[in-house]
Amino acid sequence: MTSGPEIAARIAEPTDAGLLTVTVDDWRRRWRDRVIDQAREHDDPWALPLVVRVERADPPTHEAAVHAAALSVVALLTRPEAAPVGYAPEGAAATDPDETGAGPWHAALARWSEGWIRKVVRRARASRWQEIAALPGATASVAGAEVRALVPHPVVDPPPALARLQISGLDLPKQSDAEPSSYPQPDGSSPILTIVTAPELTLTTGKACAQVGHAAQLALLQLDRETVLRWATDGHPLRVAEATAEQWQRLLDAPSGVALVQDGGFTEVAPGTRTCAASFGPLD
Repeated sequence: MTSGPEIAARIAEPTDAGLLTVTVDDWRRRWRDRVIDQAREHDDPWALPLVVRVERADPPTHEAAVHAAALSVVALLTRPEAAPVGYAPEGAAATDPDETGAGPWHAALARWSEGWIRKVVRRARASRWQEIAALPGATASVAGAEVRALVPHPVVDPPPALARLQISGLDLPKQSDAEPSSYPQPDGSSPILTIVTAPELTLTTGKACAQVGHAAQLALLQLDRETVLRWATDGHPLRVAEATAEQWQRLLDAPSGVALVQDGGFTEVAPGTRTCAASFGPLD
């Protein structure tokens, strides 16, 4: 990878391994079997919102925000509220997954995942952030950055608190190589997902957050199941960096073990541009 701080991030939350496995397997099955209804996607597209907290006095760095964005997406997809069966509200007694229903987020996530998995990034601060924090979703905090992934919704009908937030123009300062890293380091025994962006591809922070979110999601859906389950159980440890030209070509040529993001071309890049790649394997 190109020069820069060597960083990794994770979400440390208690995990019900059995429910997590059921949930991950359901999303993987749905992805494998999906057939996109193109007419429905044009007429009624859905989006998963990502909201970056950007306070005036102490905004996060670009790097911290993209790490938090990737984590927030996979955290949302693997929370108990996203489970297809076996959901029990917090504090309730454990139940037999075969005898209980889906979590409250599952239907909306399933509808969205059947389509283009579009992600829309917005910013919030102060009281606006508090309003967003009250909406259903998962927040990831990394090195001073907070990003909340919310339950998907129809593009034309966002929640009122979300509709008030600005979409375009989010571009945060880059972290200097000389700055000390304050990213949490995962246990060395955990599989670590490496997400790389294509070399010499200039993306705003908002666009980069969406792309690394896609990459983390595709890793959950496409990469080796046993590794994915270990990774998810351990808090989704990951790192994000820019690939060198040689590393990028190796990833493009890899026969397996790589999840590639090909952008739809709605903003910033041309349709079909390969923006990110995710892998548990070494790049070199």
